[in-house]
Amino acid sequence: MNVLGTLCVYAVICKHEGLPFQYPGNIISWEQFMDASDVELIAEQEIWAAADPYSKNQAFNCANGDMYKWKHLWRILSEKFVLEPLPYEGEGFSLAEAMKDKSPVWDAIVNENKLHPTKIEEVGNWWFADLILNLPWGAVLSMNKSKEYGFFGFRNTETSMGQWIDKIRSSNIVP
Repeated sequence: MNVLGTLCVYAVICKHEGLPFQYPGNIISWEQFMDASDVELIAEQEIWAAADPYSKNQAFNCANGDMYKWKHLWRILSEKFVLEPLPYEGEGFSLAEAMKDKSPVWDAIVNENKLHPTKIEEVGNWWFADLILNLPWGAVLSMNKSKEYGFFGFRNTETSMGQWIDKIRSSNIVP
């Protein structure tokens, strides 16, 4: 699942409707350290694990290797879509609930911007974003075993986020 694509769609809808760009998650995800897994890093690790005889029949975590807080990533998302984020006051809301009637809005955005034809249900995994942004604890995976076995790949999460937003845009999914 991909929470970033969903948040891009949310940002575009906020911009289109002039809605405040509000962080929908809980205080834990806003303040606690989390980690992310860039899909290209996951692919690199899978190829390494399949090809390296030492890693045969082993299970590995895969994470970028750094930590972030959503309060820092939210700024990047806001800047990429030229939105002014509302100050976070410690309470989130359900994106699934907030976006449930936005299908006509998304259709209009797709048409006006000549985007790749998609339905909001295809590009917005609202339930998944609600889950990820409302975890009851910080979530950080250890890459120690991967490193011990010889995989040293990593990604800078902030850089990766910006690059993936650019890729989502260049794929004509969001304006």
